[in-house]
Amino acid sequence: MYLSSMRAADSARAGAVKHGLRRGRVPVTVVALGIVSFVTDASAEMITAVLPMYLIYGLGLGYLQLGALDSLYTGATALLRLAGGYAADRLNRPKAVAVAGYGVSALTRLGFPLAGGSLAGISTCVAIDRAGKGVRTAPRDAMITLATPTAELGRAFGVHRALDTAGALLGPLIAFGLLALLPGGYDAVFMVSFCLGAIGVLVLIFFVRQPGRAAARLPALRAGLRVALQPRVRSLVLAAGLLGLLTVGDMFLYVALQRQAGLPTSMLPLLPLGTAGTFMLAAIPLGRFADRFGRWRMFLAAHVLLAGAYLLVAGGIKGWVVAGAVLLLHGLFYAASDGVLMASAGPLVPEELRATGLAVVQTAQALARAVGALGFGIATAAAAARPVFGVFAVLLVAGVFLAARMRGRRS
Repeated sequence: MYLSSMRAADSARAGAVKHGLRRGRVPVTVVALGIVSFVTDASAEMITAVLPMYLIYGLGLGYLQLGALDSLYTGATALLRLAGGYAADRLNRPKAVAVAGYGVSALTRLGFPLAGGSLAGISTCVAIDRAGKGVRTAPRDAMITLATPTAELGRAFGVHRALDTAGALLGPLIAFGLLALLPGGYDAVFMVSFCLGAIGVLVLIFFVRQPGRAAARLPALRAGLRVALQPRVRSLVLAAGLLGLLTVGDMFLYVALQRQAGLPTSMLPLLPLGTAGTFMLAAIPLGRFADRFGRWRMFLAAHVLLAGAYLLVAGGIKGWVVAGAVLLLHGLFYAASDGVLMASAGPLVPEELRATGLAVVQTAQALARAVGALGFGIATAAAAARPVFGVFAVLLVAGVFLAARMRGRRS
């Protein structure tokens, strides 16, 4: 097996990678973590791809309730990102903390059959699943930064996010294939999802090597959080939080796009595939381009693309062409922002505080997006979705200019 055969090479390469002496190859640790994310995302997206249709058209929820659930989906990870990052640094065992997070998420797949049609039960399962994601994200991203030369972080995160998104693309296809073979067989979907999640945990345990780094010396959590007070990190946290506040949740985008473009209801669960496919194909080239063009500039440009997608939804033009354009812009936004932000933040944080520092950035963004999702839900409950998307597009462009000025003054 590829991972098994390359473990020895990974150890020999560690010293050179640490000093950036050997370039041109993606570290095995990054590839292995990408495979873990590939399997895990396939597991997760088997369930989440059908949630919007089930909630809107099955349970009859409105935008306000969807906004609350989307806020929970985004915000449940926030504070636990800090806990996971701090535990990884304090124990100097990011891999062990990541295993715990992936394991919790895998186990929640067994809770969905028990939830049935209960919104409270579904919300609980989603919250626990997102909690597991929150615990694992910072340690995982810290391992990627520790295993990769600084000059190649954009490409490394691009490779990881491409594999991650390939799983997100595959998951819905597996789910719909199972339901086509077993109409109404949601229990089969949940069980296969659990099995894939368990496989991801096993790959992480047996095939991912934890990169070496300086030992952690953190007497208290606040010592790790002080890294966020450094001017360059603080400006990045504030800017990423501002833009997160003006980002509409994915569930809203897909529901609004299906309605505004006049697409059949049955197509709603398949819309995320357009985003995922674009993300998967563009993550590596945009990550490499970000290493040369500038990671922060790429992150800002990504939000301009997202504002363009919002304007297309606000326009209310019907048809597949507009829907395809929105999904293309949405996927490019993720490819140019998701891993690029971590690649931008990683070199600003000392190795021994890496997981905590990245968790601070991720937490600020997640909390801001949760507030933004709730605010968008409230706004669309009071007005139609189209004008609210237009307002968010304008605010997002203004936010990009403000974020650029914040980083320009303090970086």
